[in-house]
Amino acid sequence: RFAVVVMHSLRPHRTLRRLSLLRYFSSQPSKNVAVVLSGCGVYDGSEITEAVATLVHLSRHDCTVKAFAPLQPQMHTIDHTTGEEMKKDTRNALVESARITRGAVEPLDMLDTYVEDFDAVIFPGGFGAAKNLSTFATMGMDCGIHPKVKPILQKFHAAKKPIGLCCIAPVLAAKALGKSVPNLELTVGSDVEEGIDGRNWPHAGAAGAIENFGATHVVTGMDSAHVDANNLVVTSGAYMCDAKPHEVFDNVGYMVDEVLKLA
Repeated sequence: RFAVVVMHSLRPHRTLRRLSLLRYFSSQPSKNVAVVLSGCGVYDGSEITEAVATLVHLSRHDCTVKAFAPLQPQMHTIDHTTGEEMKKDTRNALVESARITRGAVEPLDMLDTYVEDFDAVIFPGGFGAAKNLSTFATMGMDCGIHPKVKPILQKFHAAKKPIGLCCIAPVLAAKALGKSVPNLELTVGSDVEEGIDGRNWPHAGAAGAIENFGATHVVTGMDSAHVDANNLVVTSGAYMCDAKPHEVFDNVGYMVDEVLKLA
């Protein structure tokens, strides 16, 4: 009876409009998105909040997601209670990444082969991006990049498929694309530790590396992601800021939303 009363209270044209909107949204095909992980844990792999936030926001958009990670040993293993290296503990980046995805993860080499199967790719942050996907953590400006990460980024860019990166991961795009892609714009949030937003950005020095790699760094707060519409690259600061977990979750969501708008 309640449902009948509600339906009769709606004006016919409003009812038809709502039905047409429902048909429109239900007819939109879901996007196939690749997510590149680098282990499990902020100090030696993928940042867990950022990785889970990426997966949750993609799920909310009904995306089909496949995760990838390098089938290789991590650079090292860090005791996350002390920050000290566990010298006798050797872990594999793909095996550790499977902890985040409940086992569903493929070797990164496969993504390099099947770029055409995806509408977009997203790289969450964490020190794994700077240790397992590159050597930025130890070599800085002289760093190398994983032999599969560079061609993956190049292929997605060449195919005009959007690329999303957050936290320290934009450094990967700067290194892979900065010298060859004109006017590439990226953000890691702030370029100074005490940001203009009054927040603390302890890793702001990465902005200088992005500039040195040939890209342009754009200061962007936690309430948005930066969209390089010309190059279809979306970046956000996430845990580059000393922020609360829900703020990071939302910030990653802004990045995901913008990526899907471009896909």
